[in-house]
Amino acid sequence: ASYALGANVANSLNSRSGVEELNYSEFVKGMKDAFEGKELKIKKESQNKIIQGYLGSIREKRNQKNLEEGEAFLKKNKKKEGVETTESGLQYKVIEKGDGKSPGKYDTVKVHYTGTNINDEVFDSSKDRGEPVEFPVNRVIPGWTEGLQLMEEGAKYKLFIPAELAYGERAPRGSDIEPNQALIFEVELLEVKEGEKPDESQQRKRRQKIQVN
Repeated sequence: ASYALGANVANSLNSRSGVEELNYSEFVKGMKDAFEGKELKIKKESQNKIIQGYLGSIREKRNQKNLEEGEAFLKKNKKKEGVETTESGLQYKVIEKGDGKSPGKYDTVKVHYTGTNINDEVFDSSKDRGEPVEFPVNRVIPGWTEGLQLMEEGAKYKLFIPAELAYGERAPRGSDIEPNQALIFEVELLEVKEGEKPDESQQRKRRQKIQVN
């Protein structure tokens, strides 16, 4: 049980916080002193501040590393045959052309997709689940919103999305996506459902009401 508890704590620190190394003697001493009720070398009220500072520095290093690796990958990738780069920095490659209509940003699309990081590790796939997904074009990450509008029904594209057009530093909770990661999606556009463009006059009225309030 003691071994299992130790392994559990280590796995939790490594996977959730990115801690890769510890001073084991001090780590064990801290646990032992706390369990045995001894006077602690670091007072309880100071512990969280020290821990948060340490974890913050780990996050900064990891985020910067992810950003640099993504930029290096995209710089090399843009030179590959068939890869196009838009003004925003989105890269895409046409795998199969479509012959249907292209979506606008207010339309809803039905797609199949597989998402990977730049090391080809899959973090999500509608194909693996065996069911396509539907969503409004303007309710997803910017790289998707832009990429989908380049496609036609029946098309299959590969999207290479820089961190700033993906999730940036705010990686979605409960996923294997890390902050500042460049992402790759293979997207098949199955269907476009026409959406309703917002009434600009109504939107202006709402904005004016909010400003007045």
